[in-house]
Amino acid sequence: MISAAELSAIPLFAELTAEQLDFLARAVEDIQLLPGEYAVHEGDDRALFVVVDGRVDLTKEVNGVERVIGPRGPGELYGEVPVMLSMAMPASCVAVEPSRMLKVDVGTFFTLAGMAPQVVATVGALAKGRMEGLKEIAAEKPTPDVVVVGPLVDPRVHELRTFLHRNRVTFETVNTAAAAHGLEVELADGTRLVDPTVREVALAAGLPVVPAHDDYDVVIIGGGPTGLTAAVNGAAEGLRTLVVERFAPGGQAGTSTRIENYTGFPFGVSGDELASKALRQARRLGAEIVVTRGVEAIDPLTRTLTLDGGAQIGARVALLTSGVEWRHVELDAIDRFVGNGVYYGAARSDSGLAHGKDVVIIGAGNSAGQAALFFSRHARSVTLVVRGESLAASMSQYLIDQIGSNRHVSVETRSEVVALHGQDSLEQIETVDRRTGTVAVRRVEVLFVMIGADAVTSWLPDEVARDEHGYVLTGPDARRSGAWTSAREPFALETTAPGIFAAGDVRSGSVKRVAAGVGEGGMAIAFVHQFLALTT
Repeated sequence: MISAAELSAIPLFAELTAEQLDFLARAVEDIQLLPGEYAVHEGDDRALFVVVDGRVDLTKEVNGVERVIGPRGPGELYGEVPVMLSMAMPASCVAVEPSRMLKVDVGTFFTLAGMAPQVVATVGALAKGRMEGLKEIAAEKPTPDVVVVGPLVDPRVHELRTFLHRNRVTFETVNTAAAAHGLEVELADGTRLVDPTVREVALAAGLPVVPAHDDYDVVIIGGGPTGLTAAVNGAAEGLRTLVVERFAPGGQAGTSTRIENYTGFPFGVSGDELASKALRQARRLGAEIVVTRGVEAIDPLTRTLTLDGGAQIGARVALLTSGVEWRHVELDAIDRFVGNGVYYGAARSDSGLAHGKDVVIIGAGNSAGQAALFFSRHARSVTLVVRGESLAASMSQYLIDQIGSNRHVSVETRSEVVALHGQDSLEQIETVDRRTGTVAVRRVEVLFVMIGADAVTSWLPDEVARDEHGYVLTGPDARRSGAWTSAREPFALETTAPGIFAAGDVRSGSVKRVAAGVGEGGMAIAFVHQFLALTT
């Protein structure tokens, strides 16, 4: 996290007051780049970047070749024109040497502009100098769809902010005192909701929560990468397709801060971006996606699904893509801190929780590593607490290497969090070093738990067989289980109940990777077509 003193040394911010510098220090991303690393890519959403140290090049792909179009050094900016003209970034920005840059997002920029008009004046003048023929163009801050009013320490506020972010609903938050205010939501048309449920907010924001039809060719239970891929393929091939999602499209993968080993994205892709593109694609092709809805029961013979609230829909085929849910850690009193200092999983929308804080992450998998690197741009420090001897057994090497070179991230192996303390919110944690038995008490206000995940399949009927860990048996495993009663062989992704398929993380024996889940989502629709051919 950059300090106010360091910010004041940058020409653009030299005239800011102490209060304004403090606001900016808490709001910007502090990005450390090694040679060859990118701060932003061509086509990304607009933002203003400031070089603090080092040197970077702006590059643009021309006829398939990446060409350098200009350098930037300490104190210089990139993004003036996109910020002022409300356009995507026209070029990429790559470090030539070890460099440090600040990223000022659009919301922060316009908030700062209201506090210090000279900043927007300076940026506008620079934009005019860089773009021939630039006239007086002012970029207005868009009106949010929703304003969330409530104390940030309220778990309901955190849940609602996460829900809105992941469902691509624009919103602002007004933080209030916990003792004086509950949760309220204000809509753009002036409507005010008091202590609303997430579903009530979804309805008010225009998100689909009720299926449009009573019957579908295929109902997909779960809107993660596997389910969205199945929806894309099913809708594209003319099937009446419904996705039933309990919270937000993208699933657990949608919270991933950066997926770097997904084919087709040479610089990595956030779970948010991947989910957003898949969602737009599925809807464009005609798939229907409802949110804040869960399936409570399914008839294995008729494939009639009962949604929460008792509504029923029919499906010629049902596809289970419900994925997995974060495993909970066993600590006394942890429940009273969940959403108020303790968080299961981590998403880009949680960056505000980490600003200027000492963040602890329990976990040693790729998700924990990706989160540690992301939060290092916002937090004062990030500590990974790992039960094992090292990260090597559970984390990809590229993440281990990046963590090792990041001075803001530390790793404590053979260690565990054993106690939590706090009044209204998390204030302290106790950790134990299993090598020495030493117990340390440290001030920590933000703790992310990422210790693995489990399939939640207890709601399924007995006719859908599962392994000893609750994962759904399919194909040859379904046949060998003894629960398959049909004369024909089950399709590769078919469960022990004919016409009910499973794909992705919820399936026994699947490879728990995003790319594998996406592949299974496409495969499942091919088997759905084969099954439907048998029944027509």
